[in-house]
Amino acid sequence: MPLEAGLLEILACPACHAPLKEQDTELICTAHDCGLAYPVRDDIPVLLVDEARRPA
Repeated sequence: MPLEAGLLEILACPACHAPLKEQDTELICTAHDCGLAYPVRDDIPVLLVDEARRPA
């Protein structure tokens, strides 16, 4: 289930403050030098750097 339209506009990567984009069940940082992927569990973004997946 996609996040509410207004919510994604105000969310930012906690590590570098770049905008996030929604992809499957994750929110991906749009900064090329960061690229962390934050999980979305039960329709709630988990914006914790310790929970983020590093880029491959």
